[in-house]
Amino acid sequence: MTSTPSPRRGWLLLAMAGALVAMAGTTAVFVTQEHAWRYLIAACCLAQFLGWTLHGWRLRGGAR
Repeated sequence: MTSTPSPRRGWLLLAMAGALVAMAGTTAVFVTQEHAWRYLIAACCLAQFLGWTLHGWRLRGGAR
């Protein structure tokens, strides 16, 4: 077993990290009422979308 993550696992980690940081950013928006957090939320949602899309693309056999 190797210690380096597979490319599939890397995209899944990107999606999960995006989801967690977006939830933290949403909480920060409600607590601080600062509009700058919305950019973080948008970036994390984009990262989550890309992570899930690329993870699913590799599962469907897109990278042979």
